Amino acid sequence: MKITKKAGSLASASVAVTAMVGALVGQVGAASAAPSGLTASSFNRNFTTMAQLKAITAKGKGSIGVILPDTVSSTRYVEFDAPYLTMALEKAGLSPSQFSVVNAHGSDATEFSQAQADITKGASVLIMDPLDSGVGAKIEAYAKAHGVQTIDYDRLTLGGVRNYYVSFNNVRVGQLLGQGLVSCVNAWHVSKPQVLVMRGAPTDNNATLFYNGYMSVLNPLFKSGKYVDVGQPAGTWTPSVALTEFQQQFTAHANMNAVLMPNDENGAPIIKYLQSKGIKPKSFPVTGQDATLTGLGNILTGYQCGTVYKPIYLEAQAAAALAIYARAHMTPPAALVNGTTLDSVKHVQVKSVLLTPEWVTAKNMNSTVIADKFVPSAQLCAAPYASAAACKAAGIKA
Repeated sequence: MKITKKAGSLASASVAVTAMVGALVGQVGAASAAPSGLTASSFNRNFTTMAQLKAITAKGKGSIGVILPDTVSSTRYVEFDAPYLTMALEKAGLSPSQFSVVNAHGSDATEFSQAQADITKGASVLIMDPLDSGVGAKIEAYAKAHGVQTIDYDRLTLGGVRNYYVSFNNVRVGQLLGQGLVSCVNAWHVSKPQVLVMRGAPTDNNATLFYNGYMSVLNPLFKSGKYVDVGQPAGTWTPSVALTEFQQQFTAHANMNAVLMPNDENGAPIIKYLQSKGIKPKSFPVTGQDATLTGLGNILTGYQCGTVYKPIYLEAQAAAALAIYARAHMTPPAALVNGTTLDSVKHVQVKSVLLTPEWVTAKNMNSTVIADKFVPSAQLCAAPYASAAACKAAGIKA
């Protein structure tokens, strides 16, 4: 009987150990389901990293709503962000019924109603690029009240309650703009630089970060007297308003011979205006951002110094990855969330994925935007943008 009892005890112990091992194996299996070594630099132009998230996607509940701001301030939202975000979420294993990507078309009311609609339909996570911090904070407060997590995409919502922020390092964007202007002034032999410093909309936190970045480069030059700061208009992301601001300054400052312009869209009408005034190529430095067809064409024809290129496919994948983790209520890898960004209204540091921008000129255009298929070379190398000859000189095959 004693032996039998011992045998029974041993059998029970064996079952307990087996159960424990099984539980541990299950835990290890769950842990290994998460991609190992996922970092902010893990993503690529082929979207292959996203497939590693399928096991996490399977654990998540609810849908993911993506809300983009407009179609005017930059063509990127329609041409790149929407398709890239769609591709990233699909590659991560979500079906079309498990996410939506919409555009607010420049309306605060529309952006808020789209967020409400997503939440009503069962969204557990929102990826949102706010038109401004006012509507962004309103959406985030509404989402939090309904148990929905939010991710600020590209623009930070000041005063918001988002869980994460995904963007490029926007101070670095500004530094590239400032350094690009300085390089251009030197290469184009502009003597006694008289610089107009322009900026984006004051309501956009990104515009502030860009400004901080390029002024960190330009301020020492202004203080030393090497450069002259001829003016700093109020700022806007509306090209027609930017042109008016520039024309007023150009009329008031006859010696102006360079402009720090924070994006290609605002720079395009200003370059046309300068051309109408007889300004020759490689004589009046103008900077830019977003690598638009017009901006790239102006670079190739000698009217723009360069443009800050932000590979949007990286940003889209990073946002999608964060959303997949949030949807499964899992903490993303520390190497993915690689920084913080100050919310200057709430005075809090927001957990962020900060990606690396690039400065693109005629010298590296072929290996960056063309290699990434960000723009079609055949279109770039023809009117009204550039020419086959200009592309050939830059090593680009039309």
